[in-house]
Amino acid sequence: MATQLKPVSEDTPVWQGRTDTGERGDTRRLFNVVRRIDPGTEVSSGSAPVLLGFACDAGVKRNQGRVGAAEGPQAIRRALANLPAHDIACLYDAGDVTCDGDALEASQQTLADAVHRQLDAGAQPVVLGGGHEIAWGTWQGLRAHLDAQGDRSRVLILNLDAHFDLRTARPGTSGTPFDQIAQACESAGLPFDYACLGVSRLSNTVSLFERANALKVTYVEDIDMQDRHLDERLAQIDALMADVAHVYLTIDLDVLPAPVMPGVSAPAAYGVPISVVEAIVTHVRRSGKLRVADIAEYNPRFDPQGTGARVAARLAYRLL
Repeated sequence: MATQLKPVSEDTPVWQGRTDTGERGDTRRLFNVVRRIDPGTEVSSGSAPVLLGFACDAGVKRNQGRVGAAEGPQAIRRALANLPAHDIACLYDAGDVTCDGDALEASQQTLADAVHRQLDAGAQPVVLGGGHEIAWGTWQGLRAHLDAQGDRSRVLILNLDAHFDLRTARPGTSGTPFDQIAQACESAGLPFDYACLGVSRLSNTVSLFERANALKVTYVEDIDMQDRHLDERLAQIDALMADVAHVYLTIDLDVLPAPVMPGVSAPAAYGVPISVVEAIVTHVRRSGKLRVADIAEYNPRFDPQGTGARVAARLAYRLL
């Protein structure tokens, strides 16, 4: 099969960690509370958070990037495994969508179906990538869920990213997902509510800024996303969320500075501090409007010390 949804096997050594035998109190870590579930199994409403993986970087390859992000979901799981569980009593792992070769579109549809199923069951999935082509799959899953309910309410797509990913060339790549979403919204007669925070002027051509302006995208450059701007940014996000019923949060890890996040296809020379990114993630999570989130572009091949994996795991933890 070119694309499939695979469970994380019991034999796969990702959910392992320290055991504090003999210590007092609650010493549980995430590997102690994780439950692997068969692909396609829904988690009932009100229960534990659900992880999905998107083991794919076909879109990165098409976009002339550095491949390796397909290995990201497993590496992030390894970093998550040893984190203290705290208030997370149970965590479900619903496995990985895997893409063989160039079967990108089929993989995105498989991801969309998996997200759709979890949302229908009342879960709030967190998807681990994989290249930023993940966004086209995640959004399609959310849209299918809302359409099945007859819900045409506005959805804010909040992207923390150094790049607009509004390229218009086809077939799709890791650089096209939000243009694909814009076209889908136009075809369906739906508003395209897209905000991209952390944009690097030196990582986007004039044509991409023109495309963003034509689509009335809300964007903030990285130079205005520093710690001193945080209160202003949170207020701006609150204003954006006030006008919508649902939020889809997508985090491209290349929004972070290269020393913090070396393991991406395009490391940032400037970037947005982890303190700002984490504050935004936590703020959106607490809004009550977040329906689905994903983390994109982590590439363990360029993260020899594992720094990026720990950062990605920290952000995933905040979403859980």
